[in-house]
Amino acid sequence: MGTLPVCYAGNMNRTLHIATYNIHKGFSHFNRRMVMHELRDNLQGMRADVVFLQEVLGTHAQHAERYEDWPTQSQYEFLADSVWSDFAYGKNAIYDEGHHGNAILSRFPIMSWENQDISAHEYEQRGMLHCEIQIPNWNEPLHCINVHLGLFGRGRKQQLLALRSRIEKLVPQHHPLIIAGDFNDWRIKAGEVLSSALHLHEVFEVVHGKPARSYPSVLPMFHLDRIYVRGFQVKTAHVHHGRPWSKISDHAALSATMIRL
Repeated sequence: MGTLPVCYAGNMNRTLHIATYNIHKGFSHFNRRMVMHELRDNLQGMRADVVFLQEVLGTHAQHAERYEDWPTQSQYEFLADSVWSDFAYGKNAIYDEGHHGNAILSRFPIMSWENQDISAHEYEQRGMLHCEIQIPNWNEPLHCINVHLGLFGRGRKQQLLALRSRIEKLVPQHHPLIIAGDFNDWRIKAGEVLSSALHLHEVFEVVHGKPARSYPSVLPMFHLDRIYVRGFQVKTAHVHHGRPWSKISDHAALSATMIRL
């Protein structure tokens, strides 16, 4: 793949560059290696304005003891570094060693955020992280919702309905909206719930005619990860797979460049 353009949302052409990535708790495929430092370098190389991350560890006592170079900060703080000045973390799964969930990293101020529990049953703890971000020179806040949906179809449908309900209640139709994350939607059913009722567009469908193949990262076959938007013209959409990405996570990263309408 070629080098992606540097895009900053505060410029006059209202351009926004975003990315979404299931980081597999900072470990490579099959948990062979801890890859937090490589992950940070590659994320920063994408030069995204807003990053949606799934499977982010807030803390993990055993990993901190086992790995000499384990970050002393939470994973989302370590990844944000000096690049993304604001971040929000939604704790979903809690266990004896620590907890993990979704995170949003932003170059711009996060005005407010809330993590909503959308677990379909007690064996899968899932949430959706909703942030309002203030972009310079934009009249309305940018609404960003980060999701990691369940593995089973019935639960995913319940979660998608909860997502639709939240948007209908809390996101005005004239406000820009991005929903991104790991939908686990290999049968490509999410659009039936989101697209027509909420006037959302999936960025890869707009640019390439179909959702991206994002799993496994070595040779993506399944359409698990998505980016849905409202209030934007989509310019580019990329799947970041193969090396070095296949050495970092079992999912490929997705990115998109958009113009605010």
